[in-house]
Amino acid sequence: MERTATVAVQPPAAFTAESVVLPVLLALSLSHMLNDLIQAVLPAIYPILKETYTLSFTQIGLITLSFQATGSILQPAVGFYTDRKPRPYSLAGGMGVTLLGLVLLSQAVTFPLLLGAAALVGTGSAIFHPEASRLARLASGGRHGFAQSLFQVGGNFGTSLGPLLAAVIIVPSGQRGVLWFTVFAFLGIGVLARLGRWYQEHLDLRRTRKAASTASPLSPRKVYTTLALLGALIFSKHFYLASIGSYYTFFLIEKFGYSVREAQLRLFVFLFSVAAGTILGGPLGDHFGRKRVIWFSILGVAPFTLALPYANAFWTVALTVPIGVILASAFPAILVYGQELLPGKVGLVAGMFFGFAFGIAAVGAALLGRLADHAGIEQVYRVCSFLPLIGLLTVFLPDLRRPRSA
Repeated sequence: MERTATVAVQPPAAFTAESVVLPVLLALSLSHMLNDLIQAVLPAIYPILKETYTLSFTQIGLITLSFQATGSILQPAVGFYTDRKPRPYSLAGGMGVTLLGLVLLSQAVTFPLLLGAAALVGTGSAIFHPEASRLARLASGGRHGFAQSLFQVGGNFGTSLGPLLAAVIIVPSGQRGVLWFTVFAFLGIGVLARLGRWYQEHLDLRRTRKAASTASPLSPRKVYTTLALLGALIFSKHFYLASIGSYYTFFLIEKFGYSVREAQLRLFVFLFSVAAGTILGGPLGDHFGRKRVIWFSILGVAPFTLALPYANAFWTVALTVPIGVILASAFPAILVYGQELLPGKVGLVAGMFFGFAFGIAAVGAALLGRLADHAGIEQVYRVCSFLPLIGLLTVFLPDLRRPRSA
């Protein structure tokens, strides 16, 4: 017991990856994978729901809106509250709410019940992300970008597995096959309960780190301006991702005649590329500086998105690989940049950024569904191809710190 107490008050640099930091980060990444894998089930079964209940693209967009808007509204509130009163075991509780959403999704037979199931899954995710992001920073040993990338890559890997597992499990068995994914929810509850115990033991260290630095490096006016710029960049990234997550399978089915299974396998290629890009963004930000990584990852993807709507079947899939890798490297850098902008408000920043990302995806899915109903699914990707040009705003971001030396 005395050794544990000593560890709890040591500075982050005293932790070693072998003894504390890496096991916690890997467990967080695993739990994030399970959380986002379950989330990915919902859009992965959209073709099944559309055919079974004769839904319009607008209704598909409303299901996404129900899921994403719930997360968008709740996450900043959860982050603000847990910054003041940490709740280590809320992580496992959030996964429990997600479990309830899965069960309802497997049994829902009306459109309102589908909306309710989506809202429950969104609520569980809203509880998970802010507290998990703060725990990743606590276990980072000072390598904040690396920790956020490792945490987030689990989520993106889970998102990429969702359509793949849906093609194998749900497509043959139908909507009831969603029940198989409750196994992942129970596993997540177990992992998060153990992480909650570790977090509870290290709350003293968390308070010490919070008290150590609470002053922003910028004036209040500059902070608000910078947050607005970051919001615009998140809008660019996640509005485009909404077009892929909700409608890419329909695009492939309509334009190239793929089956549902074939389209989902090609969606997996994109989502796996997103996972690969996420693991790069944080460490590159640690080394070269957050601003450079944000600049490249938002604006650098523009040539590929502009070409995608006009490509043939092979090049459509091929172009999604650099799009996924480059675009995904932005968010870990943006999140850590925001946490450095507002020191001591790790949960609030994570809640705001994850919540805003969810909200943009929700609004994007609804608006793009409306556009697809009236102008065709291909028009969605012609319009969205210009979104990365918003990355030009990165030039106005201040440099908060110099990049780390090798």
